[in-house]
Amino acid sequence: MLNKPEKHTVREESPLLDFLAGQYPQSSKTSLKKIISHGSITVNGRTVKNPAAVIKPGDEIGYIKHTVVVRAYAPFRIIFEDEQIIVIDKPAGMLTYGEKGSSGTSVYKELKEYLSAASKSRAELFVVHRLDREVSGLLLFSKTEKVQEKLKENWHEFTKKYRSMVEGVLEEKSGVAKSWLSDGPEFKVHSGKEREGARYAETNWQVLKVMENHTLLELQLVTGRKNQIRVQLSDMGHPVVGDRKYGADASFERRIRLHGCYLHIRHPKTDEWLEFHSDLPRGFLVLKPENEKYK
Repeated sequence: MLNKPEKHTVREESPLLDFLAGQYPQSSKTSLKKIISHGSITVNGRTVKNPAAVIKPGDEIGYIKHTVVVRAYAPFRIIFEDEQIIVIDKPAGMLTYGEKGSSGTSVYKELKEYLSAASKSRAELFVVHRLDREVSGLLLFSKTEKVQEKLKENWHEFTKKYRSMVEGVLEEKSGVAKSWLSDGPEFKVHSGKEREGARYAETNWQVLKVMENHTLLELQLVTGRKNQIRVQLSDMGHPVVGDRKYGADASFERRIRLHGCYLHIRHPKTDEWLEFHSDLPRGFLVLKPENEKYK
């Protein structure tokens, strides 16, 4: 059976399944079909799930062993895991790193305990990017420091999208928010013109749906600054629902409506492009007091 990442160059035209059967005679065609259908085989860097796909001389066939893992003892959904990276669906109310969240723990701590239990040894875990405590959605970690460094170096090449419900109705259907951000007192980020110590921030946005006096937006980060989306939406006069820190209506006290819904990254080991999606959490679009608890 295949048990580690590998690459092979095709020398003769043939169906993908026949090629793999020739490379791995110890594996049955049934098991090879499952490996292909599970998305573990790439042709020239693109995932191919059809065993009958015809490959040609010069094509590069890649294999990456990965599994989608859901553990009953993990307090969040694990979307993807392999030997280098792990992607989870972070719930609102939990810190990415640290122990001062509403649950008294963090994603990092819980995930490290999960990995240690699964491997029956002390696991290593490294933060690639962070989400604010109140924000839910896709979060990426690496299992080695070298992989973490590579992902951070290439972070600007990756696509990161969010969805947010904001106050009011926007006049335009899409646009670009640009400003300079700097840290202020009480852990609050301030926006303004270019000045010493400030960092440039840019966010693309588009309207998805208007709901009475609220609007659902999709946002794509061009830069990745602290509180970037929250600050820039507040600047536009349309703060994120529930985000009292940046001027939202105080009727919604805890849970802000901002969710990391999409990641498109290049795998640090295989160079394969991977896409991850996360649906909006339950109650995200409902504005009632009973929906203000973190879920």
